[in-house]
Amino acid sequence: MAARLPYFTPATFRFLRALGRNNQREWFHAHKDEYETTVRAPALRLIADLAEPLRAISPFLIANPRTVGGSLFRINRDTRYASDKSPYKTHVGMSFYHAATRATARGVGGSAALGRLDAPGLYLHLAPTGSFTGGGIWHPQPPTLKRLRDFVVDNPRSWKTATRDKAFLKVFHLSGESLVRPPRGYDPAHELLEDLKRKDFIASAEVPQQELFDPALVKLLVRRYKLMRPMLDWLSASLDLEF
Repeated sequence: MAARLPYFTPATFRFLRALGRNNQREWFHAHKDEYETTVRAPALRLIADLAEPLRAISPFLIANPRTVGGSLFRINRDTRYASDKSPYKTHVGMSFYHAATRATARGVGGSAALGRLDAPGLYLHLAPTGSFTGGGIWHPQPPTLKRLRDFVVDNPRSWKTATRDKAFLKVFHLSGESLVRPPRGYDPAHELLEDLKRKDFIASAEVPQQELFDPALVKLLVRRYKLMRPMLDWLSASLDLEF
């Protein structure tokens, strides 16, 4: 049996570093074949290989290997409202989203929340400056955020069970943006005040670069993603979504 090939190699990060130094359309088009072979093709292969293992975690988690509108974010940046007009991202982003979300969803850590129907999902981010994986709901809309906070108030024990488990905390930490002051309408003395102040309900974990070069990357990621299941299940329940 032929040895399994790694998905990503040092060439993946060499390309991303070079793109960071030469973030221009002319340079990118001259090196597009390199992008296809070292970044895009292996990312799409990884997404396809994750589809079945993720369904074992939840039948509602989608790894979509479509070249357009799937789990892989576009390399092009949306510069319409940005002061930085660099045309390309210098990282790779992949979202594994809830089936309730549009197939064109963008995910945690991308330029938008998981579609405009807020739903929990998983994410993988590759960059020369540091790679990470995680999941949850990034930048939920105000009505969704209120539902999440209210669910924390009504279900403090289950939230702590989902996010304070020793195995979970050994790998992940809750992250994202938070308010400086308690949100209006919530008890400033609440035991979970720091969670009520969250603007993002996400968790993340660093992924060492050598792990990304491991041919067993799917197994390594799925082992981590399984630890996130209770949190994603809790977030789904807060929004009356199946998981």
